[in-house]
Amino acid sequence: MARKYIVEGGSNLEGEITIRGAKNAVTKEMVASLLAPGVTRLRNVPDIGDVDITRRVMESLGCKITHDAEAGTLESDTSSLATPEVPAEYSGLNRIPILMAGPLLHRFGRAVIPMMGGCGIGERPLDFHLQGFQSLGAKAEYRDGAYHFNADKLTGTRITLPFPSVGATENLMMAATMARGTTEIRNAAIEPEIVDLALLLQAMGAIISQETDRTWMIQGVDSLRPADHRVLNDRIEAASFAASAVATRGDVFIRGADQLHLLAFLNWMRRAGGEFEVRPDGIRFYGRDRKLKSIAAETGVHPGLMTDWQQPLVILLTQAEGMSVIHETVYENRFGYVEALNRMGAKIQVFSECLGGRDCRFRQLNHQHSAVIWGPTPLQGAEIEIPDLRAGFSYLVAAVLAKGRTSISGVRYIERGYDRVVEKFRALGASIQVVEE
Repeated sequence: MARKYIVEGGSNLEGEITIRGAKNAVTKEMVASLLAPGVTRLRNVPDIGDVDITRRVMESLGCKITHDAEAGTLESDTSSLATPEVPAEYSGLNRIPILMAGPLLHRFGRAVIPMMGGCGIGERPLDFHLQGFQSLGAKAEYRDGAYHFNADKLTGTRITLPFPSVGATENLMMAATMARGTTEIRNAAIEPEIVDLALLLQAMGAIISQETDRTWMIQGVDSLRPADHRVLNDRIEAASFAASAVATRGDVFIRGADQLHLLAFLNWMRRAGGEFEVRPDGIRFYGRDRKLKSIAAETGVHPGLMTDWQQPLVILLTQAEGMSVIHETVYENRFGYVEALNRMGAKIQVFSECLGGRDCRFRQLNHQHSAVIWGPTPLQGAEIEIPDLRAGFSYLVAAVLAKGRTSISGVRYIERGYDRVVEKFRALGASIQVVEE
């Protein structure tokens, strides 16, 4: 049964919330448990849809998963792993199954992964993954609606990624842990969630280090063992609620927000007129009595402005004085959500040119990857449908800002990646009803 949110707008968000483990880390770490027969225990696990999807995929392979949503713990028993073939019914749900290629290769010598899904924010081709596995000595190809991987034993090598892809880095990192010899992954992603995955792999017995110039070095070992690991807190959730607090001229303390992992975001927040106070156990964000200012910003790979921070930042900028520019350089199709915002009263225009910064890899490709936001603009309630996860959160913020009632459908996208999002918005004073359709 489909659900939708009915939001009565006009609230200033105030109060305190606690964030939990990162969506972009926990599901990958569930997959990493496949590398070692036995029980791996994860703590600080968020109550999100993607954890449930990953659980179901792993159980379809024979694993036993025990998830206590209240306690935030998850135990993955992979000793009964029975097949290297992910069922086709899990194609299109998210992009986690492709990351199982390395662990399944090590356990069975082959892996079959169905066509991938996830949010419609760009092409996100798997070429980097396939080329990387081929470099490690695997036969990797796409046929009959699935990706097929075969290798008796992977062999370490030097891999240079064409772009610092998060998924490809994670996939090759896990595959390299038990490859023969040493693997060097250059031009790799170095996001905090990837570092957290490396910490789990090291706890499992891997020899892995982060070198200079976006390079990971992995020395293959014979076997890995289960481990106990605490998932790092979700910096995307923290930034999303931070932008919400400032946009609504509110005052919110986010327990668990980590200054180190929010460094770039905090600078842009301050440039836009928002303010924050760093405390030992979190960060307070506030926008009351503050004048929001226009900015020109560019998303990028870590340590730059994260692409998943872009959407809540755009909502904030609809309330800022003047003309702001956001140049998206990570995904080519990430501004599809602004059409609904414009129907709510925002004034946003998207362009195919590289605006507000350097030229990027999407130049001359006719992808609408730059946005100009004029503000401040009052927002009005409307009926809107969520196109993807991060856009979904921005719609919630817009609905809280808006005058009148907003009906939001497609909320499964939000619930895939945000821990108890309605409960947390309500705790901050937002009026949200959940309606079953």
